[in-house]
Amino acid sequence: MDTSPQRAEGEADPDGQEIVASLDALSAVPRLQGSLGRVIGWVDTLFVLLANLALVAIAATVLLQIAGRLFLPFTLAWTEELSRYLFIYMVALASGVAIRRHRHVNVELYHHLLGLRARAAYQALICLLIGGFALMVLPGAWQFAQNGAWQTSPTLRVPMLYIFFSTVLLFALVLFYSAIGLVEGLAAVLRAPAGADRETASWK
Repeated sequence: MDTSPQRAEGEADPDGQEIVASLDALSAVPRLQGSLGRVIGWVDTLFVLLANLALVAIAATVLLQIAGRLFLPFTLAWTEELSRYLFIYMVALASGVAIRRHRHVNVELYHHLLGLRARAAYQALICLLIGGFALMVLPGAWQFAQNGAWQTSPTLRVPMLYIFFSTVLLFALVLFYSAIGLVEGLAAVLRAPAGADRETASWK
């Protein structure tokens, strides 16, 4: 039985939420609401914006590199290096939001057969494992970043500490968003009524 809210004929789903929900079983797990949920939403928006800015900067840098090869008598060697560093930071900035929005590559064989509580428990388990791994790797990432304090990039002459720090940022965001997913999963297990659908299982 379809419990999704009915839309008027011809009315589009601007955000594609219903399509996403049909493809991603874990999207049925309710997110945190209230003030804390709004703050997390603002943080999501911030990192998505920064990742998008990095993507735009990559496109601009690559276009500049192409234009330089076509119209300038010399090569802009620093553009290739800058685009590489921007790509690294784009991935790091988007890593946490990808976890929260379930955008990582995964194989769903049995997720749609689970009830809401089982899906929430599965999300909590996955976030616990991912967050535990990030917690173990984070000190090593910091030590790796500190090694860059004695090095500079070949063409930009930027201290490699700032480039290697992307690994710290990546695992810190993975840990942060895994903790959020763990809390949301456990809260859904404890609070969601048995057999509840996606709409009736949310809380404030």
